[in-house]
Amino acid sequence: MSEPHQVNNYDGPVIHGAVSNSQFAWNNERVDQKQQNNSAVAPGYEALAALVRDLLRQLPRAGLAPQDREDTEAAAQEVLDEITGGEAPEPGRFRRALNGLRGALAPVAAGAAAGATAGAEEWAQEAIRSLTSLV
Repeated sequence: MSEPHQVNNYDGPVIHGAVSNSQFAWNNERVDQKQQNNSAVAPGYEALAALVRDLLRQLPRAGLAPQDREDTEAAAQEVLDEITGGEAPEPGRFRRALNGLRGALAPVAAGAAAGATAGAEEWAQEAIRSLTSLV
């Protein structure tokens, strides 16, 4: 006679292995998740880190399309990743990350981003000016 077959019914994700710094949402209609990175900022980049973190806090009110918002959040996180962690940023990676963030904000600043709320254009223009003045 054959052995009975074991069936597992899971009501959520099953994770095998390490999942540090991960976020999960399960069975939700809409989810906004945030992570705060409190790593030490490289000396001389404190004002930029504060500006980028503030930009991330204000981003949900900009009314961007989901993909544009996601791209801008990812670009901002790349800048933060490069200037935090205790070591001096690698110049090439830092420059590319900062250019990526300015590039993600450019369609909003130009008024070309679909779904951007009134005032988002000025907000994005000011964010780009501030990013440029700090570097």
